[in-house]
Amino acid sequence: MRKAVLTPLLFTILALGMWQAIVMLRATPEYLLPSPTAILATVDGDLFFQLGVTFTEALAGFAFASCLAFCAALLFVRFPMLERGLFPIAIAIKTTPIVAIAPLLVLWQGTGWWSKITAAGLICFFPVLVNSVKGLKSADADFRDLFRSFGATPAQEFRKLRLPFSLPYLFSSLKISSSLAVVGAIVGEFVGATKGLGYLIVISAAHLETPTLFSAVFASALAGIALFYAISLVEKMVVFWQPVEAE
Repeated sequence: MRKAVLTPLLFTILALGMWQAIVMLRATPEYLLPSPTAILATVDGDLFFQLGVTFTEALAGFAFASCLAFCAALLFVRFPMLERGLFPIAIAIKTTPIVAIAPLLVLWQGTGWWSKITAAGLICFFPVLVNSVKGLKSADADFRDLFRSFGATPAQEFRKLRLPFSLPYLFSSLKISSSLAVVGAIVGEFVGATKGLGYLIVISAAHLETPTLFSAVFASALAGIALFYAISLVEKMVVFWQPVEAE
């Protein structure tokens, strides 16, 4: 665990040190590439407020889409005809760029919370759906036959066989989607918003406030990392039978 924290921290410090040195040696203008110390100087209460707005939107969209996708996966596994009929629609939603959908969401839902939550949810939905379907189908046929030979009900088979088998697949998709949720929320804020990291990035770029822009970008990255590791921590507690990788 200590290595898992110290190694990326060491590499990050090394990269920031090289960045600082290159900017100072080349005397790069701040509006082109600010130094890490200049970016750090822009961190204030307003940045944390904008981060809180985006993080809340991303978390809400992620939670809603994950629940909806898992419920859809249950229906797909239980009724194969639904999977054959609706899965192409899910693929179409996934392949449509969120940047193209975001203006419609603002048009339909306004510039408030819901358009950003929906954008975050749309980008999270497909990975959870695909992995959940795969996980729910991953239980070996011999195990299913064994459960049925003992007279297990469909509910018991789901709770004690299919659900445990699906959890590793589910958490893998949740870790991916949790980071994507931040991207979806920020894209929604690009199109129409009065607060949030996406709004801060657009305003900073328009005024050539590059250090503030960089601080907003780093804040969004940290939000995605925080969600990813939070899901990883929950996975270790829930899917405790998985072998732990050597650290």
